[in-house]
Amino acid sequence: MSAFRTHGRGHLNGPVVIVGSGLLGTSIGLGLRGRGVAVFLSDPSPTNQAVAVDIGAGLPLARLEGEPELVVVAAPPDVTADVVAKALQDYPAAVVVDIASVKTAILADLRSRGADLGRYVGTHPMAGREKSGPVAARGELFTSMPWVVCPADETLPESLRVARALAGDLGAVVSEFAADEHDEAVALVSHLPQVMSSLVASRLQGTPPHALSLAGNGLRDVTRIAASDPTLWVQILGANADKVVEILHGVREDLNRLIGTLEAPTAPGARLDLAQLISEGNAGQSRIPGKHGGPPQAYAWLTVLVDDTPGQIAKLLTEIGEIGVNVEDLRLDHSSGQNVGMVEISVLPNKHDLLIEALNDRGWRVLQ
Repeated sequence: MSAFRTHGRGHLNGPVVIVGSGLLGTSIGLGLRGRGVAVFLSDPSPTNQAVAVDIGAGLPLARLEGEPELVVVAAPPDVTADVVAKALQDYPAAVVVDIASVKTAILADLRSRGADLGRYVGTHPMAGREKSGPVAARGELFTSMPWVVCPADETLPESLRVARALAGDLGAVVSEFAADEHDEAVALVSHLPQVMSSLVASRLQGTPPHALSLAGNGLRDVTRIAASDPTLWVQILGANADKVVEILHGVREDLNRLIGTLEAPTAPGARLDLAQLISEGNAGQSRIPGKHGGPPQAYAWLTVLVDDTPGQIAKLLTEIGEIGVNVEDLRLDHSSGQNVGMVEISVLPNKHDLLIEALNDRGWRVLQ
């Protein structure tokens, strides 16, 4: 099956049952309630369920009357198949979807149990936050974010329509993949970055504070996701191990190549090999989709020094808007040992010189 992307088709009528009221389950509840869909919540943790109810994500499952249109299983990956199988039995007229980040193992487990796969659709919303739990939930969490649906051969057209409607009602952009195709893709674009980030961050243990004081945005960017929940990632990596291992074999070959080159950095061909390695990274990075998921586009960057005081960044962005230039991307850093911030701004190349001149005229300190 080749992947394709669309917005969701149709809308949910409800009611919707959500099993699991963590960050994603509660965010789904908030988003659907914002559209007027009746939502009922269930969670093994009475506290999580109570918090999700209190913030308006839905009502307790005990208050459900009749059959739901849809059951959303927002359970940890290691128990997702169990919860889906139970939901298919408990609600014989409902479509059941899960939102776990791996798909092949869950589908295989359900098929081996003889579950009604006509009413089941595996899905994966590619959204989240660094915080977890229902208190971190946001109804807008999925807006303009990818949401993958992975129908099985047995999936009925109506079940697929309902799964797509869930994503569409939450403002997501739907991609359709086969389960195995999905797991292969996320192994590369999600699971490998997590592993590499964690490995780099692990090297920082025991590092003297004066060495870490030299850290800049490069280290912060690479290690940002190393703060992820270990328990969740044990489950994700274990469930998708074969796909991740295949990629890591390739990474190991690249590392061995690099180690061999750096062990003799002045040997004939060593510098060329290093240049090729960096160039290969350039080529791969340039293929990452650009703004709004569009094709990659080269932007021009400039850095503006701002006083580290309230209101300075807001003032800068306001003045850039007055100049008539759109900010394509923005990063923040701080000057070590000085009460100065550095705002790195990307713009379209044909706006770069204009913006520098206009900001200089307005008294800003601009570094090209």
